[in-house]
Amino acid sequence: MDRVLAWSLAIAAVGGLVRGTTGFGASMVMTPALALLLGARVAVPVALLLETFAAAPMIPAALALARWRAIAPICASAVATVPVGALLLGSASPLTLRRLIAATVTLFSLALLSGRRYAGAPRLRTALGLGALSGTLLGATSVGGPPVILYLLSGPDPVPVTRANLTLYVIVISAAGLVMLGAAGLLSAPTLARAAALALPFGAGVVAGGRAFARFSDRRFRQFTIGFMLVVSLGVLLA
Repeated sequence: MDRVLAWSLAIAAVGGLVRGTTGFGASMVMTPALALLLGARVAVPVALLLETFAAAPMIPAALALARWRAIAPICASAVATVPVGALLLGSASPLTLRRLIAATVTLFSLALLSGRRYAGAPRLRTALGLGALSGTLLGATSVGGPPVILYLLSGPDPVPVTRANLTLYVIVISAAGLVMLGAAGLLSAPTLARAAALALPFGAGVVAGGRAFARFSDRRFRQFTIGFMLVVSLGVLLA
């Protein structure tokens, strides 16, 4: 087994563990490190494919709980702007993309670690603006969730509803991102084969994370996870 594949498998397993334990963060863990190993044009679609793989089984439960009135404007705006990010992914230099991904993860890791939340009143224009930012980031870096995570966590909905909202949001924008990346020619056979090779350790990590969740303090493990994301992204940013 070559060294790049071995590291990729380990990164996918860690990303799955984070996803299974915290419910988010797989792309934030995987994309900066995979971009360093494989290049951003492979890392972004691979991370999106794995995120979709993880979220798909949660759709039935999420549909029963989600509040579409809250997430529909965000989803619509995000889907409309994913092509902007995909255009950037297809045209920017690999070094620029790698640093953009790492800087994006660093910024939102710091925001999440600080406990910051959106403090304004829910407004349609706010939802549309956040969706546009998230869609552009997702198309370019596969890390589109954090702005919406910060926004939805500050809302009045109970935790199960918020998680359902986030699950459906991730599914919608990931599907849009994959369609746009496919149209841009970035879902090549080697990229799909790479994602398939990483699906098993990623899935095993999701299962292990789900089982481990009850053994950890939710708050402390999230802080550890976000701190880990920050260390990884800073390392990639400086590499």
